[in-house]
Amino acid sequence: MSVTSEFDEFAERLRRNQHELGRELRLQYDFIVCGSGSSGSVVARRLAENPNVSVLLIEAGSSDDVPAVIQANQWPLNLGSERDWGFQGEPNPHINGRSIPYSMGKVLGGGSSINVMVWARGHKQDWDSFASAAGDPAWSYDSVLKLYRRIEDWRGTPDPDYRGAGGLVFVEPAPDPNPLAPATVNGARAIGIPTYETPNGRMMESDGGASITDVRARNGLRESIFRSYVYPYMDRPNLTVLTEALVVRVTFDGKRATGVEIARKGEMLKIAACLEVVLSLGAIHTPKVLMQSGIGDRADLERLGLPVVAHLPGVGQNLQDHVAFDCIWEYQESLPPRNTMSEAIIFWKSRSELTCPDILICEAEVPKSTPENAARFGLPSAGWILLGGVAHPRSRGRLRLSGRDPLDPVRIEANVLADMDDMKTAIACVEFCREIGNSAPLRPFVKREVMPGTLKSAELEDFVRNAATSFWHLCGTAKMGRDGMSVVDSQLKVYGVTNLRVADASIMPRITTGNTMAPCVIIGERAAEALRTDYGLAASRHELT
Repeated sequence: MSVTSEFDEFAERLRRNQHELGRELRLQYDFIVCGSGSSGSVVARRLAENPNVSVLLIEAGSSDDVPAVIQANQWPLNLGSERDWGFQGEPNPHINGRSIPYSMGKVLGGGSSINVMVWARGHKQDWDSFASAAGDPAWSYDSVLKLYRRIEDWRGTPDPDYRGAGGLVFVEPAPDPNPLAPATVNGARAIGIPTYETPNGRMMESDGGASITDVRARNGLRESIFRSYVYPYMDRPNLTVLTEALVVRVTFDGKRATGVEIARKGEMLKIAACLEVVLSLGAIHTPKVLMQSGIGDRADLERLGLPVVAHLPGVGQNLQDHVAFDCIWEYQESLPPRNTMSEAIIFWKSRSELTCPDILICEAEVPKSTPENAARFGLPSAGWILLGGVAHPRSRGRLRLSGRDPLDPVRIEANVLADMDDMKTAIACVEFCREIGNSAPLRPFVKREVMPGTLKSAELEDFVRNAATSFWHLCGTAKMGRDGMSVVDSQLKVYGVTNLRVADASIMPRITTGNTMAPCVIIGERAAEALRTDYGLAASRHELT
């Protein structure tokens, strides 16, 4: 039998199995995992590896079996589609009263099915800060590095000290990149930024550097976390994947989580969890569901007439994101994008005295900008950008419920650039982008610099405020820690209640350096490890190797 025939046979077996499991939905499961993104998919898979455990994985979106998801170079087509939650931030006085749009995945695989497929592990100091906040060395960089090596299937130059082989997570350097990408790396070197073979490894222990990007795509096809972790187990009787189901609240018996209430096909259903509920809905919907379930700031809940299950004022607070700024050049001679359209990445410091990078820059092979700056500067028909960002913003935002109805939209007060130190870092970042973009290695690709050009002082600040947009790396809204604003402990258990955990970017005490998909996989692995330990579930054979 050919590989194609085997794949088709498995897909049909999987389809039939999930159809039957969905048609005969149980009243209760051992575990309910809410959200099939980069953390939830990991948790569901690891729990389902024990055949004696029943797992329900709930996803508000639908199938990922569409070209815009599968084809790596079609990812922009997901933005604004039915696979995008399409959140909108509140008007922000710090960015000239503008509202930033926030795309998040509403599809099997969550963000890992619509993102740019960048694999960035996070800096050593990020993970050590997690360990310090949690009071648990299992979150330290040394511990996390071992886990990364265990789960990776690295296809670049072998590096056993930092990279793994044979794991579930296929990763490779962007193959045969657009010539613009190595020129960007060389441009960074030309202004004094060191270069590395990979952004993961030694570069994540250093002051920063530049490298060809590590990507989660193979032969032009996306490798979502859902496809890597959950899909191979969907022919099994103990894993039910329920799509088009919106989790509206967690149900409780006193302080004990008993299950979830979901909206599906015009009906409200209650499904029980014999053991635990895990929220992996992302940094917007996880705190929203917590608040709708009575977990949050007492005064805010009571004002909306919601019963208070646990007073946790940190729910919805500590909102962070990598705020981004487009710097654009017109091509001397147009080159078609390759791979994921973004193939070079830079982490660097805006000031020499810093101990880790505070600037993030991604090369992208298409021109884009905010409506405000596009109207002012214009967009070339053929161009490329350096998308700069503040890697560790000081500004903090928050989320608030707009009403007690679960279908009422959440208010996103991102508050980006509220701290003037972030503006200073943003300006330094834009200046680094200009230095790199106008350096000798990139001159063959430049007809002209489109924006920002030689703006200074107040004009440059105004450019930054009008350029500010999102890397779509929202996190921190149900943070892990031990202070009064923490929501979960080191085992990701929600304080003040039992049988409820959070496993997604919400739990990050601070945002990681770079894209957040890889850290979310680690968060899912840690949550699964804690659940297996607490309930005496055997680790999988993969985990033991």
